[in-house]
Order: sequence, then structure tokens, then C-alpha cells
Amino acid sequence: MRVPATLADEMLDPQVRERIMKSLHHQEGDRVPVWDSLNNGAVLDHFAPGERDLRVAAAKACRALGIDMIYRVDDPRALPEQGTRTAQKGWETVVAGETTWVAERPFKTVEDLKKAEFPSFSEEQLREEGVPGFVRAMEIYAPETLLVPGGWCGFHWAYDYIGLALFSIAIYDAPWEIERIMGQFADNAHTKAKVFAEKRLAPLYFIPDDVAYKGALLFSPSFLRKTLIPILRRVTQPLKEAGIKVIFHSDGYVTPLVDDLIEAGIAGLHPIEPLAGNDIGLLKRRYGDRLVLVGNVDSSQLLPFGTREEIREGVKACLRAASPGGGHFIGSSTQILPSTPLENVITFYDAIREFGGYPVGV
Repeated sequence: MRVPATLADEMLDPQVRERIMKSLHHQEGDRVPVWDSLNNGAVLDHFAPGERDLRVAAAKACRALGIDMIYRVDDPRALPEQGTRTAQKGWETVVAGETTWVAERPFKTVEDLKKAEFPSFSEEQLREEGVPGFVRAMEIYAPETLLVPGGWCGFHWAYDYIGLALFSIAIYDAPWEIERIMGQFADNAHTKAKVFAEKRLAPLYFIPDDVAYKGALLFSPSFLRKTLIPILRRVTQPLKEAGIKVIFHSDGYVTPLVDDLIEAGIAGLHPIEPLAGNDIGLLKRRYGDRLVLVGNVDSSQLLPFGTREEIREGVKACLRAASPGGGHFIGSSTQILPSTPLENVITFYDAIREFGGYPVGV
């Protein structure tokens, strides 16, 4: 079956495009594609010394390291230099110091939630401003790297906006307010997904909504099936209709929810944290060609603190478990963190290049 064209087809090097598309459709290309996120100032300084444009610096790093897809880049170098500063981050005021972030939310009680109203953005605004801005960003990374479009589905927005403690109380004391607030965020998420699907920017769309921590889900499976799954299904619908595959992100132990996530329309799962209890080999055996597996090389302990040989063995083990037959984008188990030494970062991606050709891990 012919895969509908996207803007990324025109931007990407043909070999990079084929590598991504093969694995996305559970086939083996020239090597396993690399997906990651950069949050490491030493990496940016090394590969783009003196570059002040964060996206340009990240694009140079991606080219040097062989990263085929990136969904996010952060610059941790800014915080110590600026000391304590105040900035607007969406709906909340964020105070950034050298080591901590303090978020002040506007609601203190369940009664306060009745006042919650949020501006919505229109399809026209996205078509005129959002999409062109994202296309300009894609052009910076192209042709070697795909900047993956995406946006939350609304669940994480809701509990992050309210605050997890108050959200947990309101689940029982004011579930109607939770439903209303979540619905408003989901409206925006659906609008963005609809417009991005219409513009066909890329064959992938990334939805990050954290619903778990190490060892367990943040909320009961029944609550997530009642809240997260319906709005996720709504947001994925226009993307699925456009032939765009949705990659869903949640940190933590999400394995118990995978069947529900697939039913809601996802085609891939990220980052499959191994230390949270997820077994990528089990997921590969259980879901076969139904799910694209993304990431999985531990970024909390192995990459920051491992030896060169431990990192190489970790890469080989991940490749052997998840990559045969395609359907795997290798990368870290969330992002390349500031705590990861530059030499370990280079070792990591060198090992992917060395062992990532099919047959993998040999």
C-alpha cells in the first residue's frame, strides 16, 4: 500500500527518510533509526561552539551524532548563568534558580477550580502562525534529521495545571470540574492535531502525557480508562485518518496500559524506561508489528554513570531485544540529560552506529 506523502519527504535526505519509514512500517532498512532529545549543554558546546541559536546548535549536534529524529531540545546552560529569573511558561509562573524550579499555580482549593477558564486557539491561528513556525524549525534540522511534530492530548496539561495534589483530591470531590478542565485542554489538543494532520508535516506525531512513575501508574487503570483513553482517542483520530502514526510518551511503568493505548489509536510507545520496570523484549514479543518501540537505553544510570563498555553492552542488548524486523527507533530512555558526560554521549551514539546495522547487536 502506498504511504501518503508528507512535507518531510521533500525535506529529508532520501536515505534518512527510507530508514525512518522502513522501521515505522516494521521493516529493516540500512540500520536502526535513532530517536532522541538533547538536554545537555556540553554536547551543544562541543558540536556547535559559540552558536547562540539553540535549534541551530542542536541540528549540528544531531548531524554529528547521527540522530535521525528529534522531538525536543533544551538548554540547561541558561539557568546558572541567569541566576534566579521569572518567566511565563504557559499558564504558570516559573521561578528558575540554579537547581530548582518552583511553579506557582492559581488554584489552592477544589472550590477555586470553578473559576478555571482557558483560552482556546483557533484552526486559523495554527494555520497562519503555528504551522509556518514549525516548518521553519523543521528546515533547520533537515535534511539529516526530522524534527517530529506533536503536542499533549490534554491529560497531563490538566493535572499539571491544577497541581497533582489538588487534582488527586478533585478526582473524588469535584470530578465534574476535572472532566471540564480536561475537556478544554483536549479541545486545544484536538485542534492542533487536526491542523497538523491536514498539513501533513511528517509521517509521525508525538503525544507526551506522563501517566506513570517507576513501578506503577500515577492513577488507577480504571480512572485512566475513563479519562485519558477517550481524549487520547479523540486526538489521534484526525492523525490516523491522515495516515500519520502517533507515538505516545509516558515516563514510568506504562506496560499495564499498553493495550488501552493501542485501542485509543497509538502506533508507537516512548521511552520504555527499563528501570521503571518495562521490558522492551516482552513488548516486542507481545505486540510484534502492532507497536513501534522507541528509546529504552537507560538515561538515568547507564548513560550518566556507566563505563564505556557498559554503555556499549547496553546498546547491543537493546538492539537485540527490540530491533529485528524493524519497528524500533533506538534512543535514550527519555533524553540526553545534563548529568551525562560528553564522552559517554559520544560512546552511546558511536555504539549505535557500530552495532545498529541489520542483523543488529553483533
